[in-house]
Amino acid sequence: MAAGSTYTPIATNTLGSNTATVTFNSFSGYTDLMLIVTGKISTGFALLRFNSDSGNNYSRTYLGGDGSSAYSSRNSNVSSNYISLDSTTVATAINQIMNYSNATTYKTVLARESATGQAQAQISLWRNTAAITQIDITAGSAGTLTAGSTFTLYGILAA
Repeated sequence: MAAGSTYTPIATNTLGSNTATVTFNSFSGYTDLMLIVTGKISTGFALLRFNSDSGNNYSRTYLGGDGSSAYSSRNSNVSSNYISLDSTTVATAINQIMNYSNATTYKTVLARESATGQAQAQISLWRNTAAITQIDITAGSAGTLTAGSTFTLYGILAA
């Protein structure tokens, strides 16, 4: 195992005011990326998109629970991945974006999220072989990502 830190902080954005979109577009030289989001959204879900692609090129499967009940769902041919944020309490979402620079495979995201007494795990697929050069976190349904929310992108050198 190599000496030193595996996770390299690339960029952090803490919102000073409500905003519709947070973008990361300056990263290279890593095996994987880790996006950690801690914050709130005014309504609905936050959307995770790559390279400005809002076509129906994403699929996701998720499962979750709140200690007394469980749920699961699968969506194919949708226009984004989700990041589960809440409008009433601060939530945390950890998204591992694997093999983001490989130009021969589809891109996979493993996510672990918690919001309002719930825990959720999600696996998502961006059905595109292009290397990811831009990551957008967008408030869907005319909502906003709220002030104080923090978005941190890490590079993983040797996953």
